[in-house]
Amino acid sequence: MASTPLLGARTLDRQTARTLPPGPRWPTLLQSKLFASHRKTFFPAMREKYGDVFTIRLVPSSRVCVVLSRPEHIREVFGSPPSVMHAGEGNTVLEPIMGSHSLLLLDDEDHVRMRRQLMPAFSGQALRGYAGMVHELARAEVATWTPGKPFKVHERMRNLTLEIILQVVFGVTDTDRLNTLRPLMDKIVSVSPVIMLGGFYPPLLRLPPWRTYLTTQRKVDEILYDEIAKRRGNLDGRTDVLSRLLAAGNWTDEELRDQLVTLLLAGHETTATALAWAFHELARNPEDLEFGQRAVDAGADDELEAIVKEALRLHPVVYQVGRRLTETADVAGYRLPRGTTIMAAVGLVHRDGEHFPLPREFRPQRFLSDDPPAPGTWMPFGGGARRCIGAGFSLMEATEILRAALATYNFSAPNPKPEPAQAKNVTLVPRKGAEVTVTPR
Repeated sequence: MASTPLLGARTLDRQTARTLPPGPRWPTLLQSKLFASHRKTFFPAMREKYGDVFTIRLVPSSRVCVVLSRPEHIREVFGSPPSVMHAGEGNTVLEPIMGSHSLLLLDDEDHVRMRRQLMPAFSGQALRGYAGMVHELARAEVATWTPGKPFKVHERMRNLTLEIILQVVFGVTDTDRLNTLRPLMDKIVSVSPVIMLGGFYPPLLRLPPWRTYLTTQRKVDEILYDEIAKRRGNLDGRTDVLSRLLAAGNWTDEELRDQLVTLLLAGHETTATALAWAFHELARNPEDLEFGQRAVDAGADDELEAIVKEALRLHPVVYQVGRRLTETADVAGYRLPRGTTIMAAVGLVHRDGEHFPLPREFRPQRFLSDDPPAPGTWMPFGGGARRCIGAGFSLMEATEILRAALATYNFSAPNPKPEPAQAKNVTLVPRKGAEVTVTPR
């Protein structure tokens, strides 16, 4: 199917421009810079000035992006037919990295088919099977922490979630192969916005640093294809994600490779960052730390999960999710033309006091009360047919890591002040790495 042209400088006529939601008239490069590096302050400022629905323009081609900040408007988008609201087209910049079969790049029937094949590996039963492996890897990690010495927990979480992907998702357990993969994977997951630009401008891929990145990618691909080939003939007793995918679906090697890389890039930094924010808040709030430790002692998984959910609410790792209109549609009271990019501003909803009382406070109990947040107001994993397929895995993973850490240590913060967020690619991470100090319980 032909892609939908972006609504932008080349396709936006003056009459249509006058009917779009209001927004700044600043140069596209300035708006793009503010969006890329300061979206957590840029979006609230635009909402304050222009209202709940506003328009910004971003590279490439000065594309028109309509930003939504009301849950009811976002529900319109998530509830619309996927054929009208394409998500895959908005991610084409990722194709050189993730591959053309990636779930994040597909739309319509291709997306439905691929998602159906992925689902068995992320069922409730499958998640329960992964939990033990995740917990053992988490226990091994926290055992290496030095009590009394401050350290950046974000870095430790990035290492741990990468190890979980290698062993629990990819199913790699051979020591030599793990030692080969770790430094290569670290380069893959550290992909920068500059590298991603190659998706917009393919000639760049022939030049450094793009060529260097793709060389590393090819080395990883060789190992992944070898793992896939070996696994096809021997699934006995294997419970990792790759083995479950092979057992449940009819895959080409290329399709499997693309899904594995997608799971790596979509699930590594996001979960690591959510955990870093959770530990940052627990270290700063002794009462919340005690709440978490009591939950561990009592085996109250719903309370541990509430800590993760509140960390994701207060510190959204992904601030917005996008769709591209494939036909003219009514959205949030506006008639928006084909090619418009719709942005659901998750971060604006999460910080709205109308939906979350005392929105700037870390309060895990809000998810356990008799009056929890209304449906459609907590959306760190998106929504609708494009809701993140790994959401359950991420919450399980974070819960098991919290369990291992809080069972072992008390946490404190060398600097008790809230740490600001910093944009890193599509995520918002702790600017100083979420430094904490641990002491044995």
